[in-house]
Amino acid sequence: VGIILLVVYVDDIVITGNDHAGISDLKTFMHSKFHTKDLGELKYFLGIEVSRSKKGMFLSQRKYVLDLLKETGKIEAKPCTTPMVPNVQLMPDDGDPFYNPERYRRVVGKLNYLTVTRPDIAYAVSVVSQFTSAPTIKHWAALEQILCYLKKAPSLGILYRSQGHTRIECFSDADWAGSKFDRRSTTGYCVFFGGNLVAWKSKKQSVVSRSSAESEYRAMAQATCEIIWIHQLLCEVGMKCTMPAKLWCDNQAALHIAANPVYHERTKHIEVDCHFIREKIEENLVSTDYVKTGEQLGDIFTKALNGTRVEYFCNKLGMINIYAPA
Repeated sequence: VGIILLVVYVDDIVITGNDHAGISDLKTFMHSKFHTKDLGELKYFLGIEVSRSKKGMFLSQRKYVLDLLKETGKIEAKPCTTPMVPNVQLMPDDGDPFYNPERYRRVVGKLNYLTVTRPDIAYAVSVVSQFTSAPTIKHWAALEQILCYLKKAPSLGILYRSQGHTRIECFSDADWAGSKFDRRSTTGYCVFFGGNLVAWKSKKQSVVSRSSAESEYRAMAQATCEIIWIHQLLCEVGMKCTMPAKLWCDNQAALHIAANPVYHERTKHIEVDCHFIREKIEENLVSTDYVKTGEQLGDIFTKALNGTRVEYFCNKLGMINIYAPA
């Protein structure tokens, strides 16, 4: 069955699919109705640069990063190895107010868009995004840390290559009570399809968890929602997936809750999540398994790490710098 996908943002359009004749007819029809210009093979779309080679397809936002560094005066800044200093806690009223809150919000917004191809800064950006209403000088310093990290490798992006399979895998993690000012946990997960990174998230949980198992299980529930959505999307565009999807977690207690159908006092407050995950396991859409903490790829989305660990996770996530010296 021929499939044509049309992606439209205002007056920018991307067309893809496996029906080449249909794509040609569609372009002819659109040109007859609107004034359009065929720019050929996709190379640049909404700030995202697309490169192709024998290895696969590479997505980056190099020009976007360089423009942002110029705008913020960091183009000549000294690069750093991590987007956020480990073990540093930012508080809402931490220090003197930043003199230009509007500038802070504008830069945070641009960094948010940059996470489209830079999952390595997702956690740091989620942290600084929490203080947009009343930023302080310390919050701005944390934001500058992200900019200096981007200076280290502005061309870093994600490589998509054929891995020879169509499995969905997800790594789910949580940093229990990691926020000092409200003791909420942070959910982090990343989803791979065919060995390539396709989705990720770093987000503070909406409620306080009373145990690490509870926070991990809430993260697993959110990750399961993402897996189901991706599976449905792939089915709609005619792509077959090897099911069940594998959901990796490094918390044995959370895995035990997923496997144990018995409810008790310690789990009834997360009963909805319990029912949801178990339902998807019974439907053969998801299967859970244990991963060692040191190999938990979701870790980079839940806490600040040192430069060595950041580089390790970037490699595991399929991030490369095609402009780096060979």
